[in-house]
Amino acid sequence: MPEAEPKKIVYLFGAGATHAELQNIDPDLAEEKSGLLTTNVSKRVIEKARRGARYLRGLEMVSSTSGSLNIELLISLIENSKIQGWDYKSRRLKRLVEEDINTILTGRRTRRFYLHKALFELHNQEVTKAKEEVTGLISLNYDDVLDQAYEEYYRKPNYCFSLEPDAPSSSDIPLLKLHGSFNWSRRTIRGRRRKIEIIPLGSSKSYLHTPYNFIWNRALETLIGCDTLRVIGCSLSQNDFHLVDLLFKAHLERSEAFGIEIISSAPAGEGIQQNYGFFPNIKTLEEIGSQLGLGLVPAREPPNPFAYWLYYKSIKVLGPDRMGRTRYLKKLAG
Repeated sequence: MPEAEPKKIVYLFGAGATHAELQNIDPDLAEEKSGLLTTNVSKRVIEKARRGARYLRGLEMVSSTSGSLNIELLISLIENSKIQGWDYKSRRLKRLVEEDINTILTGRRTRRFYLHKALFELHNQEVTKAKEEVTGLISLNYDDVLDQAYEEYYRKPNYCFSLEPDAPSSSDIPLLKLHGSFNWSRRTIRGRRRKIEIIPLGSSKSYLHTPYNFIWNRALETLIGCDTLRVIGCSLSQNDFHLVDLLFKAHLERSEAFGIEIISSAPAGEGIQQNYGFFPNIKTLEEIGSQLGLGLVPAREPPNPFAYWLYYKSIKVLGPDRMGRTRYLKKLAG
């Protein structure tokens, strides 16, 4: 009997993936000060914005910093309100978000990150390649944590700025940053040097202009061709309708649904199952663990779901001995 073809795997990374890197090097991370989840960033940014009289004018009644905050929703509401100075207020929040993330992701910190590198190390093992083939990487993040890990294993990232490969040394695996990147300040597209603006937070998103039309179309094709989409640290927020629409359209082009594995806490996965029940093959972290057949402790909310899943996945695929001879994966056992 011929061996089965490797399953085609696509990864989708959200803010929780970068947050997991911070948690991994600092288990006692003070999330209000250094966390990168939406609520963490939102609270810090809103608190800082409130110190400016020009921002606060007209927003006194709706500038609280309690509860589960969502900066993108707040920016959308301000933009839609068209109150006096709304343009300045939304631009101020967007600028503070960028400053906040860059302040947290210092070179001193990111040089210690290894979860994304460990993931690529797993997929570069021959035993893994026989079972799974990474065909695409999709990210909603503006930071370059994923990019740095990619370069270590796959040469210069293929961002798919056009139909042509971005550079002769680019990998065949596309790295599709749907909202852009803080490090796209000077990029060459068709021989022209240019700055690529990020897709800003808020309701005024447009993906129809170059290079985002190419990036999003490539993401659609990549999803259509995959067997499994692994979602790491992403809540599939309904604020980002375009992403859900992308998944919906990809399903419509297939003869059967691809699997969606949610690498987040079980409650987060269950929430996604409830919100998007029209996608039939969504699996939570507990269900994924059961499939791995390792007798995983049914941790509904492990402190670091990304590291938790990656450790057990690596044990299952590589075994303890081979895992112990790796550069990054072996650190997960520490």
